[in-house]
Amino acid sequence: MSNKTLFLQGNAVCVEAALYAGLDFFAGYPITPSTEIAELLSLKLPRKGGKFIQMEDEIASMCAIIGASLTGLKSMTATSGPGFSLKQEAIGYAVMTEIPCVIVNVQRGGPSTGLPTSPSQGDVMQARWGTHGDHSIITLTASNHQDVFAMTVEAFNLAETYRTPVILLFDEVIGHMREKLQMPDPEDIPLVERLWTSVKEGTDFHPYLPREDGRLPMSDFGGIHRYNVTGLIHDMWGFPSNKPDVAHGLMHHLVDKIENRVHEITRYKEFFLDDAECILISYGSAARSALHVVESRRARGEALGLLELQTLWPFPAEVVRKRCAHAKYLLVVELNMGQILQEVKKAVMDPEKVFLSNKIDGTFITPTDIRNVLRLIQGKGV
Repeated sequence: MSNKTLFLQGNAVCVEAALYAGLDFFAGYPITPSTEIAELLSLKLPRKGGKFIQMEDEIASMCAIIGASLTGLKSMTATSGPGFSLKQEAIGYAVMTEIPCVIVNVQRGGPSTGLPTSPSQGDVMQARWGTHGDHSIITLTASNHQDVFAMTVEAFNLAETYRTPVILLFDEVIGHMREKLQMPDPEDIPLVERLWTSVKEGTDFHPYLPREDGRLPMSDFGGIHRYNVTGLIHDMWGFPSNKPDVAHGLMHHLVDKIENRVHEITRYKEFFLDDAECILISYGSAARSALHVVESRRARGEALGLLELQTLWPFPAEVVRKRCAHAKYLLVVELNMGQILQEVKKAVMDPEKVFLSNKIDGTFITPTDIRNVLRLIQGKGV
C-alpha cells in the first residue's frame, strides 16, 4: 500500500479508482449527485491519454461506452436515478452482446425528479431488473472510500472477466462525503485485462463461442476480424437466429456465466457474527450507522453483529443464509422501503425473524433510528 494519503469526496475516489483500473473512455451527461465524476474525468482522463466526451443525453452516453468497449477500450459512464432509467435499453443491449463496461449510479431520492440532492438506496431493484427480459447482472456497492476504490477496480475486473456490464450502485452520502483514502500502489490490486482471441487474420472467428472456462475472447471491432453484433438472439457468429435451441443455449449462457459463479463474485464484510444473537444486514451509507450501533452495543455486552453486503447482485443468498443461521433475529438497514429485505427473507429459513429499519424521506438513517427499531423488536420478546 502506498504512503500517499488523500482526503477526497467519494465521487473523486471513484475517479481515481477508474483511472487505476485502466479506464480509457468515459461518456456521460451531468446529473446530481454524480456530476463530479464527469467533471474530474474531463480533466484527468485526457491527461492519461484517454478520451472524455460529454454526450447529449444519458441514452447516447450508454451507447457511446458500448461502442468504445467494442473497439477494445475499458469504458465507463456515471449517472443518477433519472439517467439510469434512460440507460436501461442500452444496458440490456450490452448484456445480450456481452460487452464489458461499467455504469456508476450515485443514487438520489425518487421516483421521477424526486429529491435530487438527498440520499436514497431506491434503485436496488432497478439495477437488477431495470432492463427487460430474463438476464443476470453484477452490481457492487460500498460504505467507505477505501471500499469505493476497491469496488470500482473490482467492477472493471468483473466486467472484463465475464464480458458483461457491471453496475456500481453508490448513494448520495457516499458520493459527496469526504474522508481519507490510502492510495494503493500500481501493483497492489491485480487488474484483469481484455482477453484477446488468438485466432489469426483470415481465419474464421466465432465472437460468441465460449472457451472451456466460460470466458469469451474478443477482437477489436473494426480490426482484423469482421463479425456481426446484434441485440437479437444470435448464434456463435453473431448472426440473428430464431431457432429454439440457439435461443435456449444463449439465454442459459448469459445467465449461467454469472449465477453459477455467485461464490466467486460475492464480496462482503462481516463484524462480530460468530456469537451474534442479532445480526444487522446493510450496505452503502446505511451500513455506517449500522456498524456504529453494533460497536456501541458490543461495548455494553450485547451480542450484535453486522453483515455488510458489497455484492448486491447476484444476491449472495447462501452467504446470508449460512452466516445468519444462528441469529435469533435479523434487522435489514437500508434507505428504501425494503428492497434487500425481501431478498433476505427469501434467503433465510425463517423469514418471520427478519425486520426492517429504513428511511425514505431523503434524510440519512442514524444510529438512533436503528436503536429505536431494535427496542421495538426486543419489546415484542423476539
